[in-house]
Amino acid sequence: MTILSRTEYAASKGWSRQYVGKLVQRGRLVLTLDGKVDVEASEQFLAMTSDPSRSNTNGQVSLVAGQIEREPAFPHTSTGSLPTAAPDYQKARTRLALAQAEKAEAEVRQANGELVERSVVDEAAFASGRIVRDLLLSLPPKLAPELSAMTDTWDIEKHLMNELRRALEDAERIGTQDFIHAVTTTS
Repeated sequence: MTILSRTEYAASKGWSRQYVGKLVQRGRLVLTLDGKVDVEASEQFLAMTSDPSRSNTNGQVSLVAGQIEREPAFPHTSTGSLPTAAPDYQKARTRLALAQAEKAEAEVRQANGELVERSVVDEAAFASGRIVRDLLLSLPPKLAPELSAMTDTWDIEKHLMNELRRALEDAERIGTQDFIHAVTTTS
């Protein structure tokens, strides 16, 4: 286990002392209790937490112009040991790219009218269901006087069937118009 001061570590890597200070602030180096750098552990930790697309062949981390180096997934430790969980940069980057692609796809589908908000559809469906319910519940008071005067079961059944069919056709016609209206006015 090699222990160096921050200045000695910077000189051994060919980095500026300020860059090493930034690495310490970002938790990218493993420090001992007295604040010195554990070289082997820090090298291993830097390898685990660095962006592979930004590394040079000599092992130094290069910063691409205009891009900010990302913070590590977990802070540095002062006990001289490496953190137990090593982040997998490529997997995290893949998950991020997939999430961004799914979000963009959903936005495009919504812009094309293929997707609508669930709450809007739920409200419109509730309104359409209420129309059907109200039309069917209005039948008994309307039909009771007519049916009470009838004695033939076949006539009663035929009359009920015609009235139910008429109510359902009205519900279909009104429901479609109200559903479209509810979807367009709620959004």
